[in-house]
Amino acid sequence: MNMITFFIVGLVVHVVFFIAIFDIYFTSPLVHGMAPQHVPLPPPAKRLVLFVADGLRADSLFKPGVNGTIRAPYVRSIVEEKGSWGVSHTRVPTESRPGHVALIAGFYEDVSAVAKGWKENPVEFDSVFNESRHTWCWGSPDILPMFAKGASGDHVYTHTYSTEDQDFAATDASKLDTWVFHKVKAFFSSAKGNETLLSRLHGEQVVFFLHLLGIDTNGHAHRPMSREYLENIELVDAGVQEMVSVIEDFYENDGRTAFVFTSDHGMTNWGSHGAGHPSETLTPLVAWGAGVQTAQKVTSQNFADQFLQEWNLENLKRVDVNQADIAPLMSSLIGVPIPINSVGVLPLHYLENTKLFKAESMYANSIQILEQFKVKMAQKKETTLSFLFTPFHLLTESKQLDFVRRARSLIQQGEYDEAVSLCDTMISEAMQGLSYYHTYDRFFLGTSVVLGFVGWTSYVILVILKTHASLRKPHSYSDPIVARILGRVFLCLGVMITFFLLIQASPWTYYIYCLLPVPVWYSVFKEFGTLADLISSAPSLPLIKCSGYFVVVILGIELLVVSFFYRAVLTLGLVMLSGWPIVSQLYTQAKVRSLSWFLGCLFLATFPMMPVVGREPNLHLVTCAGAVTLLSSACFLWSSRRHAPLQWDCQLYISQMVHVALCAYVVTSTHSSLKLKQGLPVFNQIVSWTTLVSSFVVPLLSSTHLFQRLLSISLSLVTTYLLLSTGYEALFPPMLCWLMLVWINLEQEAMKAQGVSTKLELSRIDFSENIDIAKIRQLSLDDIRRSYFFVFFIITAFFGTGNIASINSFDPASVYCFITVFNPFIMGALMMWKVLIPFVIVMCTFETIQVSTQLSSRSLFLIVLVISDVMALHFFFLVKDYGSWLDIGTSISHYVIVMSMTIFLMVLSIMSHALTAKRIYIGWGRKTHFT
Repeated sequence: MNMITFFIVGLVVHVVFFIAIFDIYFTSPLVHGMAPQHVPLPPPAKRLVLFVADGLRADSLFKPGVNGTIRAPYVRSIVEEKGSWGVSHTRVPTESRPGHVALIAGFYEDVSAVAKGWKENPVEFDSVFNESRHTWCWGSPDILPMFAKGASGDHVYTHTYSTEDQDFAATDASKLDTWVFHKVKAFFSSAKGNETLLSRLHGEQVVFFLHLLGIDTNGHAHRPMSREYLENIELVDAGVQEMVSVIEDFYENDGRTAFVFTSDHGMTNWGSHGAGHPSETLTPLVAWGAGVQTAQKVTSQNFADQFLQEWNLENLKRVDVNQADIAPLMSSLIGVPIPINSVGVLPLHYLENTKLFKAESMYANSIQILEQFKVKMAQKKETTLSFLFTPFHLLTESKQLDFVRRARSLIQQGEYDEAVSLCDTMISEAMQGLSYYHTYDRFFLGTSVVLGFVGWTSYVILVILKTHASLRKPHSYSDPIVARILGRVFLCLGVMITFFLLIQASPWTYYIYCLLPVPVWYSVFKEFGTLADLISSAPSLPLIKCSGYFVVVILGIELLVVSFFYRAVLTLGLVMLSGWPIVSQLYTQAKVRSLSWFLGCLFLATFPMMPVVGREPNLHLVTCAGAVTLLSSACFLWSSRRHAPLQWDCQLYISQMVHVALCAYVVTSTHSSLKLKQGLPVFNQIVSWTTLVSSFVVPLLSSTHLFQRLLSISLSLVTTYLLLSTGYEALFPPMLCWLMLVWINLEQEAMKAQGVSTKLELSRIDFSENIDIAKIRQLSLDDIRRSYFFVFFIITAFFGTGNIASINSFDPASVYCFITVFNPFIMGALMMWKVLIPFVIVMCTFETIQVSTQLSSRSLFLIVLVISDVMALHFFFLVKDYGSWLDIGTSISHYVIVMSMTIFLMVLSIMSHALTAKRIYIGWGRKTHFT
């Protein structure tokens, strides 16, 4: 198999492994075909008003200020006098879209749907808005359209401001909330002169939704402890009071309006959200009005936290809910069916109504969830052979019928408390059953993926042994008869698997996951001769040295796995790597470079110890990073001119250095302008985008000599990284570049120490020259160390500054030099490139080491593949060891990161080769090189 074919096959295999984790653990929980469940009793409210203060933390609303002042006096008065309150517990990811889906639709949206967009509704789901007779919404264009598009008919009306208004650089983001309040007032004022609208407004099952984004925007821009964030809470509180007054006056205080005030998610002190910190998952819930229990005094309450004492609310009954429980609460208040996909449980303590109403409501809630269970069970039964189908033992069909009969009998006999208790039990068992059938195929699919994984890794190892290790030529195991038998066996196996999946009507993706191991293991068995040759050659191999390398590599891989959970382990790893020149005795022949390696590892080791979340911007460090880059580049240019003139390339490098200084100034200037609330300067924005685009082109203009090309690449990448930095992370690329430069030189010394002839000095290597095939050598045990170093530095590049160590480590301030208007796709793309910049630095270094050590790209890359795949397989098995969903999600995210890293390695290996080896013609009188 040639390199291109191997690259394509490997890419396809890893893409399949990457997608498989989503099919196994993140498939949509939604099912369709259930009938809506109605409560046969009149509801307490004709209309519902839902206030969602986006990004509002529970403590920010309830906790008094330092001097005892109340930030939200009106909402506080509701808690103390008129309504019920508690904490709404959200789920990861704590983002706006899944938060609103849980609030309004009652289910926790699967990750794949969340990733499909903010302005679209990628899956059909039911919601309180859809079940209502009419719903009017005001707020963000990122939230409202998905509920309007998902509604049947034309009864959900949205009013949104423009996307450009969601500007983190705005003088006052609370204007977003003021806009909503003004529009609602104008709406009710105009309705008095519109008979058609007036008739709709006075009907039943009407919902008003006010999405208030200002708090979230101010929290991102200024942090939750800032004056802007806290003042925005006061503005929202006053606005809610005004809206309640306007609505009550419009309906002449008829007492048929219910109000719910809550939030979609919280926010960390750093101004981010997305992960599972309590500041993100604890949101306020306050309900009052028609059908809602009024404030209840209590003498004592038992909660694990100390919030009641901190908030001075220990004498008022607190009722906590899961976020999805709010949807059935709102449905019950206005008498609409609970959304058919909801998994929320009606919080009865919020209702002020008869026991009959509560029992009927709980019965409808339990039947609604039971209907989902029935559909899920029927779907799985249809796609599983009858003798292989294992039903959920707690809810057999007879038990379902017994529950329905008994619950209805208890309600008819007036035993409402017993009926409610029975419905609670039924909901719990139905939820377990839903999870059982939703995960029914996990073991089957997981086994297929593991078989494919192990087979692929085994095949790569055999390829390494066959084509790159110094073994004897394999014995002739290519007997045509044996080969035909082997082919027919695996062909029959593939046909059997296909037939099995066909009669089960399995999804097409199942065919890929189950059939992929067949050709992979066929390729492994075809290379049996290589394994036999290795066994026969074992006596002549340095077994002790090989075993030692094997143990060290396994321990090293375990260290990398642990580093995904504890970033500080990378610090330990770098400290251990700093002793490499001493252990390998390179220190005796390269003292200065060994000392540089030691200091470089120690400096880089400080970054994983730095905080990820909670740090404040420090633009002085960004300026310092620019100065370090300029100083090191100037020293390099001075040193290079002593050995060989740079000719016209010197002009390019000097211009890049000037650009570094300009970018450092742009960062300071931009944040200073935003702090003064003067917006993003146009000049700074032009420089930033120009820098980003030019960083992909400028390195191709430089000399193809090793150090000159690496300098140009480093300067281009560092300038972009500076623009995307707000603090200490700006120092990471210069430190990484320094260590990578030392690594290149030390590898050259290691080659000399092994007695391998290096005909060219590093400074004379030209990437554009054709590689002499005669120079290509066989793999050695030391190449395993080089590959491990590469993987270690790749992981360090990912997690060194916490770029993706935590979901909520994203800081919008990092992209302010480019854009301040909220745009998740552009902002996400910029942050992804920031994550990849250190990645590209390490990739280019590895490309250089491959050239300088006279080893083909395929050779070292195969070892890297094995290390990466072993790590990914490790995380795949870890998923099954954890119990909580948060831990499962953590292991899955780490698996996704490793698989993404491997795929990026394949793609960026080509990119790094292009960066180092290509040169474009610009008419400056130099010859253009192409390879």
